[in-house]
Amino acid sequence: MVVLAASICTKSGKPVISRQFREMPRSRIDGLLTSFPKLIPANSQHTTIETSEVRYVYQPLEELYILLITNKASNILQDIDTLHLFARVVSDLCRSADEREIARNAFELLGAFDEVISLGFREQVNLAQIRNVIEMESHEEKIQEIIARNKEAEAKEELKRRAKQLEMQRREMQKRASSGLNAPGGYLGSGGGYSAPSYTSVPRFEAPTPPRTVSPAPAKAPAFKGSGMKLGRKGRTAELVDVMGGELIVDETPLLASPVVPVEEPVAKRDELAGLPTVAHESVHVAIREHLKASLIRDGGVRNLELTGDLNLSISDPTYSKIRLNLAPAPHAPHELQFKQHPNVAKFGPSKDKVVALKDQNRDWPIGQKPLGVLKWRLASKDESLLPLTVNCWPSQLSSTSLQMNLEYELEHPDLTLRNLLITIPLPDGAYPTIADGYTGNWSLNASSHALDWTAEVVDNDENKSGSLEFTVDGTDIESFFPVNVSFASGQSMAGIRVGDVVTVAGGEEVTFSQDVVLVTDEYVIS
Repeated sequence: MVVLAASICTKSGKPVISRQFREMPRSRIDGLLTSFPKLIPANSQHTTIETSEVRYVYQPLEELYILLITNKASNILQDIDTLHLFARVVSDLCRSADEREIARNAFELLGAFDEVISLGFREQVNLAQIRNVIEMESHEEKIQEIIARNKEAEAKEELKRRAKQLEMQRREMQKRASSGLNAPGGYLGSGGGYSAPSYTSVPRFEAPTPPRTVSPAPAKAPAFKGSGMKLGRKGRTAELVDVMGGELIVDETPLLASPVVPVEEPVAKRDELAGLPTVAHESVHVAIREHLKASLIRDGGVRNLELTGDLNLSISDPTYSKIRLNLAPAPHAPHELQFKQHPNVAKFGPSKDKVVALKDQNRDWPIGQKPLGVLKWRLASKDESLLPLTVNCWPSQLSSTSLQMNLEYELEHPDLTLRNLLITIPLPDGAYPTIADGYTGNWSLNASSHALDWTAEVVDNDENKSGSLEFTVDGTDIESFFPVNVSFASGQSMAGIRVGDVVTVAGGEEVTFSQDVVLVTDEYVIS
């Protein structure tokens, strides 16, 4: 085949853009385009016209015509296929097929025409490859931009963390200074003595350097003391250490000498927890954390499902040092759920009521220390009914060069409200999706992983229980869509663990407490 020119003209024959692939004077192409509309027969379904010298292969494009001018010996079937590719290129680059929009994108269109036809002969390219060439994207440049954005975000988070840490240090020093002046045997005597002034040193704030990425070492399990609790005259600190079986580590160094730097969560994990309700801490605070891992089969079924959780207790007021926690009934809790208490916490009794309390009720809970891990639980199963969310994937082959993917998610636990749902679908190399109308939520392209990110802010049992997405993409291998990764967070426990009330050991009086529940996915993969 020999394509002489590819053009877009009005219905009167006025050229909008035209690309000649062989030597041809402008007067010649103007004459061919001007005579073209006059050659179109009325009420004809044909899309080709032959003259004594050339053949026109054309297609209406709203108020315009897109056409190829070829020699008469050219392969007409291949010419029609080439014309359709040109029409797809125009639709992809222009928002509408009008004269003004075509002229505005003339440079990109002519460049795309050159990618399809070279010296009059068709190149073996598809729409995705043409789009990549036109965009002139650099994968390395994108990676550098992502790294720069991540560093900027980490620096901002580091500034916030350091500012918060300095504020906590300042308050702690003021508290220590206040308690030091009021304690017996201090500087102030009983008879109008001398009161030494207290000085609060303000630590110098230095701009943080970007944190280095270091693989964290695995945390060691707490070494519990084998001798248990012993009676006798001891200091307050020794009693607290004995009560928790050696779990507490008392640091005698000043707060400002070696500030504790917490391990920051990854940026992605913080984004995953965005939108969860914040809880104001009371004197008694309960923190429940659950982590879900699931490996699912794309055709249905579960390879493995594991849920781990822990309950941490924080007490800041010595008035509530002798309390017990009554867990709320969980009628829908899985029967495979296994509990494990701290060695100094009493086991659950034979009744259905679950109570978290110290074995020795004469002892006190530690006050003002780090959160105490008092209860853990684990669930391992292959039961598909335990999944909080199901995601159905239906890939199909539309043609030899085109794939279609239909996805649908549905909430299976009506008591849960999921937030920040993210479903990541890999895409074939060099291909970009065309999203069908009527999708749920939002979607975006992840340039770093060349994947489609489908998001929904809330999934609950009301109007947001399910969602769907459909897209097509150039490709030949259905396996390129997998594995599909899912992540979400929730403010409810998947196992139904929740503290119903907190009461004193002596009188059974109710104690005001706060409770924070977070469920996150460590791994949720469909393959």
